[in-house]
Amino acid sequence: MRYGNTEEGVFLRRPNRFEAYVKIGGAETLTHVKNTGRCRELLVPGARVVLNRSEDPGRKTAYDLVAVYKKGLGLVNIDSQSPNRAVGEWLKSGSSRFGKLDFLKPEYAYGSSRIDFYFEKGSERMLLEVKGCTLEKKGVGYFPDAPTERGARHVRELAASLKEGFRPYLAFVIAMPKVREVLPNEETDPAFARAYEKALEAGVKVLFLRCHIRKDCLEIKSWEEKE
Repeated sequence: MRYGNTEEGVFLRRPNRFEAYVKIGGAETLTHVKNTGRCRELLVPGARVVLNRSEDPGRKTAYDLVAVYKKGLGLVNIDSQSPNRAVGEWLKSGSSRFGKLDFLKPEYAYGSSRIDFYFEKGSERMLLEVKGCTLEKKGVGYFPDAPTERGARHVRELAASLKEGFRPYLAFVIAMPKVREVLPNEETDPAFARAYEKALEAGVKVLFLRCHIRKDCLEIKSWEEKE
């Protein structure tokens, strides 16, 4: 997926989950943060950030903060909408882990959740839930960076789908360079970690989707299935 109009700035502060002040061209500017997670290790004063300028003249903020440079790591995409968009393009391309699909439907209602993608190939019915990973510690990715009851529920729904004949997958989109795998962040969200382990035991498959990251795009370049 690509952005239309990107610029760089310097992060100053984040008064709430949805907004941040960024210095753009010497001016302090209020921007929209496209990630409600903590991002504490990324959004630090003085960090270089990437912004996408909106074409909507009626918006409160003219810019979306979509990526940040992390020292020793590189450019990290923090746009919470980009992982799903990138996976959607990957699935439609026919060059994904699953090859050419017969049917694809996003936002599939299952149980008490909406699973990100349902698709069919031959007689197989598959579910795929997408999680974007932006938290890195010593070269390893961790999810989530803040407690997420919704995330644990999604994983439990995937495990339950096995009894109805689905093939369920949990895909971690690694929106940063150098990181090859993602582990559950048990310290931050033990409930998600427990749901994750039970889902693996039940037979849910986990994919690590590594990305090509630039200021103007996020694209899946390779994948690996957790053994």
